Amino acid sequence: TIISGGLREPSSTRLLADRLAAAVARELEAQGEPVELSFVELRPLAHPIMDAMLTGFTGETLDAAFEAIAGADGVIAVTPAFNASFSGLFKSFFDVLPEETLSDMPVLIAASGGTERHSLVLEHALRPMFSYLHAIVSPRPVYAATSDFGTQDGAGLGARINAAAADFTRLLRACGPRTRETQEDADLATMRGLLGGS
Repeated sequence: TIISGGLREPSSTRLLADRLAAAVARELEAQGEPVELSFVELRPLAHPIMDAMLTGFTGETLDAAFEAIAGADGVIAVTPAFNASFSGLFKSFFDVLPEETLSDMPVLIAASGGTERHSLVLEHALRPMFSYLHAIVSPRPVYAATSDFGTQDGAGLGARINAAAADFTRLLRACGPRTRETQEDADLATMRGLLGGS
Protein backbone atom coordinates (compact mmCIF):
# COMPACT_ATOMS: atom_id res chain seq x y z
CA THR A 1 0.00 0.00 0.00
CA ILE A 2 1.29 3.45 -0.92
CA ILE A 3 0.40 6.36 1.38
CA SER A 4 0.76 9.74 -0.31
CA GLY A 5 0.47 12.88 1.78
CA GLY A 6 0.58 15.43 -1.03
CA LEU A 7 -1.53 18.54 -0.44
CA ARG A 8 -1.96 19.65 -4.05
CA GLU A 9 -3.16 18.11 -7.29
CA PRO A 10 -0.91 17.25 -8.97
CA SER A 11 1.84 17.05 -6.36
CA SER A 12 5.51 16.16 -6.40
CA THR A 13 4.77 13.92 -3.41
CA ARG A 14 2.38 11.77 -5.46
CA LEU A 15 4.84 11.76 -8.37
CA LEU A 16 7.56 10.44 -6.06
CA ALA A 17 5.14 7.87 -4.62
CA ASP A 18 4.24 6.66 -8.12
CA ARG A 19 7.88 6.26 -9.10
CA LEU A 20 8.73 4.37 -5.93
CA ALA A 21 5.73 2.07 -6.36
CA ALA A 22 6.67 1.35 -9.97
CA ALA A 23 10.29 0.59 -9.03
CA VAL A 24 9.28 -1.78 -6.23
CA ALA A 25 6.77 -3.51 -8.52
CA ARG A 26 9.48 -4.02 -11.15
CA GLU A 27 11.82 -5.54 -8.58
CA LEU A 28 9.17 -7.93 -7.27
CA GLU A 29 7.96 -8.95 -10.73
CA ALA A 30 11.56 -9.61 -11.82
CA GLN A 31 11.78 -12.09 -8.95
CA GLY A 32 8.52 -13.77 -9.90
CA GLU A 33 6.54 -12.29 -7.03
CA PRO A 34 2.89 -11.27 -7.54
CA VAL A 35 2.25 -7.55 -7.10
CA GLU A 36 -0.94 -5.82 -6.04
CA LEU A 37 -0.73 -2.08 -5.39
CA SER A 38 -3.24 0.11 -3.59
CA PHE A 39 -3.01 3.85 -2.96
CA VAL A 40 -4.16 5.82 0.07
CA GLU A 41 -4.25 9.49 -0.92
CA LEU A 42 -4.51 11.64 2.20
CA ARG A 43 -5.74 14.90 0.66
CA PRO A 44 -9.32 13.63 0.11
CA LEU A 45 -9.27 12.24 3.67
CA ALA A 46 -8.41 15.56 5.33
CA HIS A 47 -11.90 16.21 6.72
CA PRO A 48 -12.50 12.62 7.90
CA ILE A 49 -9.07 12.66 9.59
CA MET A 50 -9.87 15.88 11.45
CA ASP A 51 -13.33 14.59 12.40
CA ALA A 52 -11.70 11.46 13.82
CA MET A 53 -9.25 13.55 15.84
CA LEU A 54 -12.03 15.73 17.28
CA THR A 55 -14.68 13.08 17.89
CA GLY A 56 -12.76 9.83 18.21
CA PHE A 57 -14.97 8.20 15.58
CA THR A 58 -13.94 7.15 12.09
CA GLY A 59 -16.21 6.88 9.08
CA GLU A 60 -16.38 4.38 6.24
CA THR A 61 -13.90 6.26 4.05
CA LEU A 62 -11.22 6.35 6.73
CA ASP A 63 -11.91 2.77 7.79
CA ALA A 64 -11.39 1.63 4.19
CA ALA A 65 -7.97 3.31 4.18
CA PHE A 66 -7.06 1.64 7.48
CA GLU A 67 -8.10 -1.76 6.13
CA ALA A 68 -6.00 -1.29 2.99
CA ILE A 69 -2.96 -0.65 5.14
CA ALA A 70 -3.65 -3.44 7.62
CA GLY A 71 -4.02 -5.92 4.76
CA ALA A 72 -0.76 -4.99 3.06
CA ASP A 73 2.56 -6.84 3.17
CA GLY A 74 4.39 -3.51 3.10
CA VAL A 75 3.88 0.25 2.97
CA ILE A 76 5.52 3.05 1.03
CA ALA A 77 4.89 6.29 2.95
CA VAL A 78 5.60 9.63 1.25
CA THR A 79 5.10 13.10 2.72
CA PRO A 80 5.87 16.66 1.69
CA ALA A 81 8.45 18.30 3.97
CA PHE A 82 7.59 21.52 5.81
CA ASN A 83 9.95 23.26 8.23
CA ALA A 84 12.18 20.19 8.50
CA SER A 85 9.28 17.89 9.38
CA PHE A 86 6.39 15.99 7.81
CA SER A 87 3.11 17.70 6.96
CA GLY A 88 0.40 18.10 9.58
CA LEU A 89 -2.02 16.06 7.49
CA PHE A 90 0.46 13.18 7.22
CA LYS A 91 1.08 13.14 10.99
CA SER A 92 -2.62 13.46 11.79
CA PHE A 93 -3.41 10.38 9.70
CA PHE A 94 -1.00 8.28 11.72
CA ASP A 95 -2.37 9.79 14.93
CA VAL A 96 -5.79 8.27 14.18
CA LEU A 97 -4.51 5.03 12.62
CA PRO A 98 -5.45 2.14 14.95
CA GLU A 99 -2.62 1.03 17.22
CA GLU A 100 -0.45 -1.86 16.05
CA THR A 101 -1.59 -1.51 12.43
CA LEU A 102 2.03 -1.04 11.39
CA SER A 103 3.54 -3.45 13.90
CA ASP A 104 6.20 -5.57 12.11
CA MET A 105 5.21 -3.94 8.80
CA PRO A 106 8.02 -3.24 6.30
CA VAL A 107 7.89 0.49 5.49
CA LEU A 108 9.80 2.50 2.90
CA ILE A 109 9.87 6.18 3.86
CA ALA A 110 10.24 9.07 1.43
CA ALA A 111 9.72 12.82 1.30
CA SER A 112 9.61 15.65 -1.21
CA GLY A 113 10.48 19.29 -0.66
CA GLY A 114 11.63 22.50 -2.23
CA THR A 115 15.33 22.15 -1.46
CA GLU A 116 17.80 19.56 -0.24
CA ARG A 117 17.90 21.30 3.15
CA HIS A 118 14.75 19.42 4.15
CA SER A 119 16.28 15.99 3.55
CA LEU A 120 17.02 15.48 7.26
CA VAL A 121 13.27 15.04 7.76
CA LEU A 122 13.80 11.41 6.81
CA GLU A 123 16.08 10.57 9.73
CA HIS A 124 14.94 13.17 12.28
CA ALA A 125 11.16 12.87 11.90
CA LEU A 126 9.94 10.02 9.70
CA ARG A 127 12.19 7.18 10.87
CA PRO A 128 11.63 7.84 14.60
CA MET A 129 7.85 8.02 14.14
CA PHE A 130 7.62 4.74 12.26
CA SER A 131 9.99 3.07 14.69
CA TYR A 132 7.70 4.19 17.51
CA LEU A 133 4.80 2.60 15.62
CA HIS A 134 6.81 -0.68 15.59
CA ALA A 135 7.24 -0.71 11.82
CA ILE A 136 10.33 -2.25 10.22
CA VAL A 137 11.78 0.74 8.39
CA SER A 138 13.74 0.05 5.22
CA PRO A 139 17.37 1.21 5.55
CA ARG A 140 17.46 3.42 2.46
CA PRO A 141 14.90 6.28 2.35
CA VAL A 142 14.41 8.66 -0.57
CA TYR A 143 14.27 12.44 -0.60
CA ALA A 144 13.37 14.39 -3.74
CA ALA A 145 13.84 18.15 -4.11
CA THR A 146 12.14 20.26 -6.75
CA SER A 147 15.34 20.25 -8.78
CA ASP A 148 15.15 16.45 -9.05
CA PHE A 149 12.05 16.62 -11.23
CA GLY A 150 12.17 17.51 -14.90
CA THR A 151 15.89 18.27 -15.12
CA GLN A 152 19.09 16.42 -15.90
CA ASP A 153 19.55 16.01 -12.15
CA GLY A 154 16.56 13.67 -12.24
CA ALA A 155 18.86 10.80 -13.22
CA GLY A 156 20.27 10.93 -9.70
CA LEU A 157 16.78 10.62 -8.26
CA GLY A 158 16.09 7.62 -10.48
CA ALA A 159 19.20 5.87 -9.19
CA ARG A 160 18.21 6.58 -5.57
CA ILE A 161 14.69 5.28 -6.20
CA ASN A 162 16.01 2.07 -7.79
CA ALA A 163 18.44 1.47 -4.93
CA ALA A 164 15.74 2.08 -2.32
CA ALA A 165 13.34 -0.22 -4.18
CA ALA A 166 15.94 -3.00 -4.24
CA ASP A 167 16.52 -2.69 -0.49
CA PHE A 168 12.79 -2.58 0.23
CA THR A 169 12.16 -5.64 -1.92
CA ARG A 170 14.78 -7.58 0.01
CA LEU A 171 13.10 -6.52 3.24
CA LEU A 172 9.68 -7.60 1.96
CA ARG A 173 11.02 -11.01 0.95
CA ALA A 174 12.82 -11.44 4.27
CA CYS A 175 9.68 -10.62 6.25
CA GLY A 176 7.40 -12.68 4.02
CA PRO A 177 3.63 -12.32 3.72
CA ARG A 178 2.03 -10.92 6.84
CA THR A 179 -0.35 -13.12 8.80
CA ARG A 180 -3.74 -11.47 9.09
CA GLU A 181 -6.14 -12.33 11.87
CA THR A 182 -9.72 -12.44 10.65
CA GLN A 183 -12.64 -11.41 12.83
CA GLU A 184 -13.56 -15.09 13.08
CA ASP A 185 -10.07 -15.85 14.41
CA ALA A 186 -10.36 -13.02 16.94
CA ASP A 187 -13.77 -14.24 18.12
CA LEU A 188 -12.43 -17.79 18.46
CA ALA A 189 -9.45 -16.58 20.50
CA THR A 190 -11.80 -14.63 22.77
CA MET A 191 -14.02 -17.70 23.26
CA ARG A 192 -10.99 -19.84 24.10
CA GLY A 193 -9.98 -17.28 26.70
CA LEU A 194 -13.43 -17.37 28.26
CA LEU A 195 -13.26 -21.16 28.37
CA GLY A 196 -9.94 -21.09 30.16
CA GLY A 197 -7.78 -21.83 27.14
CA SER A 198 -9.32 -25.21 26.36
